[in-house]
Amino acid sequence: MLRLTWVQPEDLLGHELNQARLDGREPAAIAARWRAAGGPDAPAAAGASADRPSRYLRQLAEDLLDELADLPDRLAEDEPTDLAAIRALCPDWPAPVSDLTPTPTGLEAAWLGRAVGCLLGKPVEKLPLEAIRRLARSTGNWPLGTYFTAKGVPEDLLRAHPWNRRSAPTSLAENIDGMPEDDDLNYPLLNLLLLQRHGRRFTLDDVARLWLDELPAGRTFTAERIACRNLLSGIEPPHTARHRNPFREWIGALIRADVHGWTNPGDPAAAAEQAHTDATLTHTANGVYAAMFTAATIACAATGTHDVHTCLRTGLTVIPPRSRLSEAIRHAVRLAHEHADFDTVVDELHAIYGDTHHWVHAVPNTALIAAALTHADGDFTGTVSRAVGGGWDTDSNGATAGGIAALLAGTPTALPHHWTAPLKNRLATSVGDFNGIGFDTLAHLTHREASRP
Repeated sequence: MLRLTWVQPEDLLGHELNQARLDGREPAAIAARWRAAGGPDAPAAAGASADRPSRYLRQLAEDLLDELADLPDRLAEDEPTDLAAIRALCPDWPAPVSDLTPTPTGLEAAWLGRAVGCLLGKPVEKLPLEAIRRLARSTGNWPLGTYFTAKGVPEDLLRAHPWNRRSAPTSLAENIDGMPEDDDLNYPLLNLLLLQRHGRRFTLDDVARLWLDELPAGRTFTAERIACRNLLSGIEPPHTARHRNPFREWIGALIRADVHGWTNPGDPAAAAEQAHTDATLTHTANGVYAAMFTAATIACAATGTHDVHTCLRTGLTVIPPRSRLSEAIRHAVRLAHEHADFDTVVDELHAIYGDTHHWVHAVPNTALIAAALTHADGDFTGTVSRAVGGGWDTDSNGATAGGIAALLAGTPTALPHHWTAPLKNRLATSVGDFNGIGFDTLAHLTHREASRP
């Protein structure tokens, strides 16, 4: 029996009920109807529940998803998705600070840093925080200073907390042979294609067409899979981000943001606007803000003239200051400044968000990325160690934080050899003609797009 992840209505309904609580709607009456009919909670970790529902329950789920979409949103004024409305709420919307073009070596470092952070996080994706700590400590790798290994891990610990099933064969230290495929690298490749074909003035329709042409549906997850389904059902963007899509504030748009920052060095507003166009195919509100914040932060870092703290403050200027994401980032940064022990910061973030937000939601994950960058003061190993060791969406957090820290480092030789050597300058992917490409080649291709008017 095929239970396709992230699209079954009976699984989406539980996630939408939780999303409604987070974004200011009141779903209690609809939740009671679902429970009374025997409807299940959302799957806690996986994308699909194990059992096929009755026809009645599936139809009810579809009807209730539509009813939830019609509930009034009390946070709408503080958390718009329209770009003009976002800009109107941002009193410090940034002006261009530099007309520099990042060097190919800086961009190669950024690509490598993104890959390293992703690879570090892949084996422990979906695992609870305490399991990540126990697995690392069992091999003397805490705080994280190198890739995870199964060598030396007690068998009872591996049985209790098995590695990510898909990633362990390619991402444990003893198995790494180049950079394996991952959506955290597929999307930057896809956005590189987007710029090659359409330039900086690409439209939302350009993004949608490129996805249909180049992105295998089986390589998409959460909001991206929903958007692809919606496109194939004849639903046009940006409604693709809203129609029966409970994942619209999750992390998917954030992991697509790096190329927008890399190709707008010194112009965080342009980077954020570019990221907004990309993000609104799949996301709304805080899901879009996470991408805009990341792109603007990277655009500032790409100048090579600002420290990580300035870059993060710049990222905050492009998102609504009363949004849940802005509040979460500012609180995480404060925690990182206040506590010498990063585990204390992580424990506090998990205490705030662990019971209310899915482990892939953009709000806690972006906060953790900002805290890791702040606490490590931009140091590469310290940043990826903290971002991955903090749990939640470990590979995505490691990728974004690692890319920023590596960009600040400025050159591939500034990254420790034990991190970059196992990648063998080779990236596996199913996107376009990029399979097997080197990070040095990707840097030159990205530099070409950054240099285009």
